Amino acid sequence: MDNLPYGEEINYWMTSRSDPDTWIAKARKQIETIGGQIIAEAFGQEATTGKSAFMLTFSIQDELYKIIWPVLPTEGKDKRRAAKIQAATMLYHDVKAKCISSRVLGPRAVFFSFFVLPDGRTMGEIPTPELGQIIPNLFALPEKTNGGRYIDG
Repeated sequence: MDNLPYGEEINYWMTSRSDPDTWIAKARKQIETIGGQIIAEAFGQEATTGKSAFMLTFSIQDELYKIIWPVLPTEGKDKRRAAKIQAATMLYHDVKAKCISSRVLGPRAVFFSFFVLPDGRTMGEIPTPELGQIIPNLFALPEKTNGGRYIDG
């Protein structure tokens, strides 16, 4: 999440006075509305860099997803609260749009970049060269036995 734009350059800058927790609660409700279960919710900040982000981890249809949404840097330190509100607002609107789309396309298709792999990384965190090795394994069919039935391999 390096080279992020300034919060002042992006939508939802100082358009809401609602607390970030309000927007996160709305995002949680959207996920729950489509049958998802919230596993964890957090806000964190790196001590050395000051970078911060919101995190939502949830499951839908027994698949795990994790969204990490950055708080954008601002041109002034006194604008930090506005940047947190903006980040929570953007997270909500992104989740809401994905939840609507998931009713047509399915949750895995719309939340794919947030799909958590067995090693804990999300699909969006995988470097491009590594994707070519991971994706075929995600969609591989189980091995076929001599009797014509599929078994988990």
